[in-house]
Amino acid sequence: MLPEFLDHLKTIVGPRGFIDTPEEAAPYLTEARGRFVGRCRAVVRPATTAEVAGVVRLCAEAGQPIVPQGGNTGLVGGSIPFETGDEIVLNLGRLNRIRELDALNHTITVEAGCILQTVQQAALDADRLLPLSYGAEGSCQIGGCLATNAGGTMTLRYGNTRELVLGIEVVLPDGRIWDGLRRLRKNNTGYDLKHLFIGAEGTLGIITAAVLKLVPRPRQIETAFVAVPDPAAAIALLAELREATGDALTAFELIPRRGLEFAHRHVAGVTDPLVDPHAWYVLVEASAGTGEGTLRALFEAGLARGLESGLVLDAAIAENTRQRQAFWLIREALVEAQKYEGGSLKNDVSVPVSRVADFIAEATRAVEACIPGIRPVPFGHVGDGNIHFNLNQPEGADTAGFMARWDDIQTLVNDIVCRLDGSISAEHGIGRIKRQELARVKSPVELDLMRAVKTALDPQGLMNPGKVLP
Repeated sequence: MLPEFLDHLKTIVGPRGFIDTPEEAAPYLTEARGRFVGRCRAVVRPATTAEVAGVVRLCAEAGQPIVPQGGNTGLVGGSIPFETGDEIVLNLGRLNRIRELDALNHTITVEAGCILQTVQQAALDADRLLPLSYGAEGSCQIGGCLATNAGGTMTLRYGNTRELVLGIEVVLPDGRIWDGLRRLRKNNTGYDLKHLFIGAEGTLGIITAAVLKLVPRPRQIETAFVAVPDPAAAIALLAELREATGDALTAFELIPRRGLEFAHRHVAGVTDPLVDPHAWYVLVEASAGTGEGTLRALFEAGLARGLESGLVLDAAIAENTRQRQAFWLIREALVEAQKYEGGSLKNDVSVPVSRVADFIAEATRAVEACIPGIRPVPFGHVGDGNIHFNLNQPEGADTAGFMARWDDIQTLVNDIVCRLDGSISAEHGIGRIKRQELARVKSPVELDLMRAVKTALDPQGLMNPGKVLP
């Protein structure tokens, strides 16, 4: 029946929305880091919510598993089919319309395939800001952002993606469409169903559109690159600057000296903003909706108090857009630069902000004892407790042998995270990589609740099978 089934799929999405040749399908089957390369029966690219529903309905009738996919920028294998070739990939890239921008309501309604950067620009054109930003914003899609509840650099001020969503439209596993595109900030009418699907990584249904919150476009942005003695001082400075600016901080990013050196060595345009080298830095940004210039004085006063108390060793404040972009280039280059230093074990974790310094110290000691010569590069959004605890191989080490230690090191790091009341996934999700680890750290009650929700919504288990739930 497979040829007949595929013909029906092609009829629903049309020739432009159907791919079944290996060459054309290849870009949809490889994970961003290259760790997984899957196979599939076909890639379908519907152009409307109705077409998505038609595909899902046909698959439900045939018992055909589906892998929903956005921009395929995820880092845990959640949007890649397995190697068996039994699944179809449903890519949402053609659902890319901005349906409505309501400037007075500070909302924008967009389809799942819209590129995040496109939506950001549409908001700016209306003198508004979509406060959602991360490295893949030029290629990631809104549906994937919601499905993974991705975080980013503005979480400190505006919260995770989940907190920026007022309503969603979802195609359920049986092909029905739930229109939950509400633009309301207050809607107290029972279960808030949208939160079942946000962060579910396509295992409960397919998000096809969303209503996102906008905020007034900032009139002042102040950015500084600051040297600090250690992560403990960085966290103390975070509290100082939040108070000094009236909680106007939008980003607070930790950068180790090793990471800056990697970036300077391998990424064009990266420069050291300060005269003398220091072990630790933070990239700090604050913003305000008015153009009166008061934020600069508050920002400088907070840094001055940090300098007096020893929390700040040196600092450079951006005087123009070019300098601000140069500071951010360092942060963005941290990720790219590590791949030129050999194998890198990735840990996307979070702990309470007050325990960030304890985690970095304890985890660094543990991995250095486990693999002598390992080169930790802990960095990231410590303003919200999220540390990318990445570990580069010892110089001259065998890369394959080092990468084979992934599971051992992940267990070691995650045990420390859990002991400090943290999370084994801060913003990348569970996908395929952390599925078994989730079973190890979640309580039986939590796992039972998750399975109950999955069974209730997707009794056939056709939506992104083998992802998230162990």
